Parts: sequence; structure tokens; C-alpha cells
Amino acid sequence: MPKDMIENGGEPRPPRNVWQAMRHGFAQRCPSCGKGALFYKYLKVQDACPACGEALHHQRADDAPAYFTIFIVGHVIVAGVLYLERGLAPPLWVHAIVWLPMTLLASLLVLPRVKGALVGLQWALYMH
Repeated sequence: MPKDMIENGGEPRPPRNVWQAMRHGFAQRCPSCGKGALFYKYLKVQDACPACGEALHHQRADDAPAYFTIFIVGHVIVAGVLYLERGLAPPLWVHAIVWLPMTLLASLLVLPRVKGALVGLQWALYMH
């Protein structure tokens, strides 16, 4: 008998829409209902959804959101650096003034969205 059936008293669990759960998580909303806030601090997952009561305390994304954020932001920033360097060839201090704050801001904006999407994926696949 599959593990999810054993944990559910022998009954198969209902399938969950993975893409919808990830979209809700990306929007920083509960993966179940899409209405309640997923985080109560910058990256702290709620114990339960304030709107529908779905338990979220057991969802752990660990280091994966940081790795995906580095991957996404790194590709965007490096492309921008290369495009600017190739087109205008500004001095290095211009690169530092433009790209360092942009990297920080992009990372801070992308990280909670990536974490939300990963929590949504975990919730949809019963990975708790």
C-alpha cells in the first residue's frame, strides 16, 4: 500500500492542482484557498491559513528558495551587465553603482515569491 494511503487511513488522498498551488504560493497566498497570507513575516510561513485554516506549519523549503533565487537573479543581472558593457563600456564604478543595488533589490523581491511557490508545490504534492 502506498505511503500516502497508509497515512490517510487506507483512503487515497484527493489530487491537488500543482500549478494553481504554486501560483497561489508565488502570490504569497495560501496554496489551498489563495486568500489567506502565506507568510506572517518576510519569510516565516504561517502556522495555519488565516482564511481557510489549512495547516501550513509543517512546510519547510530550507535552502531551495535561496538557490533558485540566485539562479534567476544571477541570469538577469549577468545578462544586464554584459549588455551594458558591450553597448556602452562604462567604467567599473558605474557597474558597481547600477548592479549592486539592483542585485540586492531583485533578490529581496524574488526570494519570498520563490519560497511561496515551493511551499505551494510541497503542499500540492503532500510533501509534509
